[in-house]
Amino acid sequence: MTDTQTQTQTTPFWRFSLHFYRQAGVSDACIALQDDCGVDVNLLLFLFWLADDGQLLSADEVKKLDDKVRDWRNLTIVPIRETRRKLKGARTLVEPMQQEAFRTKVKAIELDAERLQQQALYAFTQSGPLGTQATPRAAARGNVAAYERIMGVSFPKGAVDVLVGAFDSIEHGGFAAASSAAARE
Repeated sequence: MTDTQTQTQTTPFWRFSLHFYRQAGVSDACIALQDDCGVDVNLLLFLFWLADDGQLLSADEVKKLDDKVRDWRNLTIVPIRETRRKLKGARTLVEPMQQEAFRTKVKAIELDAERLQQQALYAFTQSGPLGTQATPRAAARGNVAAYERIMGVSFPKGAVDVLVGAFDSIEHGGFAAASSAAARE
């Protein structure tokens, strides 16, 4: 997907995710939380996006969001990701360059499935704000803590510190302001 397509065909949440995910260490921290703790990276990014607008969610609200995305995640994203990962470097009868080209297509389909999940989460917010108001910093920390509670695990401190540090380093409100403007139209 090109930057032009990203700006014209996606939500403010998707644009926030792309921007946030590019911050130093964020992708590694997200993947570590996904692989080690079972975190849904799209849901985690959604919680940070909401925090960008100062929306602090309770554990019950995070659980409801997780419940809403679970079927899509388990039906599409998880199996596609597993297939993509298994293809990397696997010895099969298919010529390695062709297999890698196919794996790249699978990766694009995985990204599209994630974009669709994010569109659905974004659409969910159009009925009004979620949670209670807090500073973006407090909302980010609180939303991560609420997600930890519903997962029943402690997220590795190093990964959380990287994510929160990256969140603290970005300018807040720009992505959420675009969302609020869209909701008023």
